[in-house]
Amino acid sequence: MSRNNPKYSIIVPVYNRESEVADLLTSLGSQKCRDFETIIVEDGSTQPCSHIVEKLGPQANARYISRPNEGRSYARNAGIEDARGEWLVFFDSDCVIPPDYFENLEKTIGDNHLDCYGGPDDAHASFSPVQKAINFAMTSLLTTGGIRGSRKSMEKFTPRSFNMGFTREVADKVKGFREMFSEDIDISTRIKNAGFRIGLAPDAKVWHKRRISFPKFWRQVHVFGMSRITLHQLYPGSLKLVHTLPALAVVIGVLLLLLGIFVSWWWLLPVGVYLLAIFADALRSTRSLKVALLAVPASIIQLVGYGTGFLRAWFRNIVMGRGRDLNLEIEMRRGK
Repeated sequence: MSRNNPKYSIIVPVYNRESEVADLLTSLGSQKCRDFETIIVEDGSTQPCSHIVEKLGPQANARYISRPNEGRSYARNAGIEDARGEWLVFFDSDCVIPPDYFENLEKTIGDNHLDCYGGPDDAHASFSPVQKAINFAMTSLLTTGGIRGSRKSMEKFTPRSFNMGFTREVADKVKGFREMFSEDIDISTRIKNAGFRIGLAPDAKVWHKRRISFPKFWRQVHVFGMSRITLHQLYPGSLKLVHTLPALAVVIGVLLLLLGIFVSWWWLLPVGVYLLAIFADALRSTRSLKVALLAVPASIIQLVGYGTGFLRAWFRNIVMGRGRDLNLEIEMRRGK
């Protein structure tokens, strides 16, 4: 590796996200550590962001690649092929990067001798109340078990592609991303199985805008639920109790609702207590009454959306034995 090459190559797949790319590049331009390049890979967008990269790219050491619309995994792999860095770092286009990100990352990977890392995400103070509520629903121990980049988690940490990175050696060994649901969990599993050292970089966080509306959030988590069955089929034994909890919550919730309607409303008390606990935890963590109120429907969407997606794929793929529906995956991925 030439000494003139950067240590980090940031790779960002983009599909119709002009304003988000502007915010991302602006944040990268404010990094204290400058030993990086940025590669924006346009995945066949109908609203390309080339003019944004031309304007803001110099401050973020960015260059632009345009490709046909094939999916974000193909876009990431194109970025990998074009990258010059020792480390390949992946962000989603809806992320904003704190100025001390790479300073914190340097310390973590150096102290722990990591080959692959993942970092947490959070909501910035400027985000809308809905975005903050969705962030709570995706990170709380009461909803997801804290599995998305948290020190406290019901599952062993797995890097996610909104904030992860690995060395060039890892990329050469595992051969990049596959176009599928939860492609980040798939590649993290292959990295682990190849014997590389993976760890959490707790201080290398990103501010993640996530979805800006509840309908879009529903679609996203429904896909996440479906992907768990795909991962189970690819990696038998990877399915853990925490992954089944939303589906169990859906089944139990429906049962309690029926009992509440036809037997006694007291059967709905556990549901009420759970939703009250979500409200209290959201109020404690966000210190906003409005966000805490919105966190209740956001958490319901997270649980029911994921749970029904899980049950849908389980019935279709496992019970009916039909396997993966690639056309459905492509339709849902591109419809986000």
